[in-house]
Amino acid sequence: MPEPTSPLQIGPHTVRPPVVLAPMAGITNAPFRTLCREFSGGKGLFVSEMITTRALVERNEKTMQLIRFDESEQPRSIQLYGVDPATVGKAVRMIAEEGLADHIDLNFGCPVPKVTRKGGGSALPYKRNLLRAILREAVSGAGDLPVTMKMRKGIDNDHITYLDAGRIAVEEGVTSIALHGRTAAQHYGGTADWEAIARLKEHVPEIPVLGNGDIWSAQDALRMVRETGCDGVVVGRGCLGRPWLFADLVAAFEGRTEDVLKPSLREVADIMVRHAGLLGEWLGDESKGVVDFRKHVAWYLKGFAVGSEMRKRLAITSSLAELRAGLDELDLDQPWPTGADGPRGRTSGNNRVVLPDGWLKDPYDCAGIGEDAELDTSGG
Repeated sequence: MPEPTSPLQIGPHTVRPPVVLAPMAGITNAPFRTLCREFSGGKGLFVSEMITTRALVERNEKTMQLIRFDESEQPRSIQLYGVDPATVGKAVRMIAEEGLADHIDLNFGCPVPKVTRKGGGSALPYKRNLLRAILREAVSGAGDLPVTMKMRKGIDNDHITYLDAGRIAVEEGVTSIALHGRTAAQHYGGTADWEAIARLKEHVPEIPVLGNGDIWSAQDALRMVRETGCDGVVVGRGCLGRPWLFADLVAAFEGRTEDVLKPSLREVADIMVRHAGLLGEWLGDESKGVVDFRKHVAWYLKGFAVGSEMRKRLAITSSLAELRAGLDELDLDQPWPTGADGPRGRTSGNNRVVLPDGWLKDPYDCAGIGEDAELDTSGG
C-alpha cells in the first residue's frame, strides 16, 4: 500500500500531497478554488466545475467564463461532461490546441436526472462500448495533456460497472481514476463503500486510483488511504463552507496532525466576506457575487449559535456591507463548535435513476447516442 505521504502523479504533474478538490456544480468556480488553494499553501489539485463539451465547442459565454483560471492556478484542471464521442473529441482538441488547461478530467459520476436522462454522468459506464469510444477520442485528442476520469460504482446494486470501466480506462490510456464509493441510485445517501475503492485499486494496479466519499476530516483521508490502498483522495462535500479543510489535509499528509484548524466565528465571518468578495470580482458585479454566495451561508455557519431569523437574513443579503453588518451582529467570539466537522451538504439517497428509454437492455449497444444527447450548458 502507498504511504500517506506519497505524491500522486497525474501525467507530468506531481500532486503532493495526493489531495484533489472534487468538481462540484456551482461551487468549485475560480473564487472557491482560490480560497481552498490559499489554505493549502498551493498544494494539491483543484478541478473546475463540470464543463459541458457541446457548450465548450460552441464557445457558450457562461462556459468560457467557467474555464477562466487565476494566474496562480497550476496545473489548470478542467472537468468535462459529454455523451457523444465526436463532441468530446472536439472539446478535448480545443483545450489542447488553445492551451486552455493542463489536465482534463472526464465526468462519469454525476447522478442528477438532467445528466443521466441523456445517458451521461453515472449512467454512461453501463454502455461499455460508448465509454471506450469517448475515452479513445479524449486521449487521442489530448496530445500531451493527461486525461483522468471520475466515476461511481454503477447505476444501482443490480448494475455495477466500476471494474469493467476501470479496465477499459487502462486499455484506452487514461492516466488515473477517481471512484466515488456509491451508486447513482444512492446519490449522497448512506455510507460510501470504501471496499469498492480497494477492489478497484487491486483490479487496475497499472494506474493511480483515487478514493472519494465520506471524507469529512483529514483523519478520514488518511484512514481511506490506509484501508483501501488508494493513491490519493478526492474531497467534495467535506469542504463546503470549510475551505480551510485543505490546510488540515496538507498538515495530516505531511505528518503534522496537531495542525488542525478550528476557526472561531470571527475568523469564519472574515472568510465568508472574502469568499463573497471574490465571487463579486469574478462575476464583475458585487451584488451578483453576494447573491451567488447565499448558498454557502448555511454551510459556513453550521453548528454555530446563530438564530434562524438571522440565518435567513444573512441568506438574502445583496451587498458586502449588508453581509458584513449582519455577521457583526453575531457573537463572533464563539469557538469552533463541537461536531461541526461531520457530514454536510446533500444527503439524499435511494433515488430512482432517470435513464434514456431502453438504456439497460444492452450494456454494449449505444445506438441513438449523438450530438442531440449533449447538454448545452455547463456547471452541472
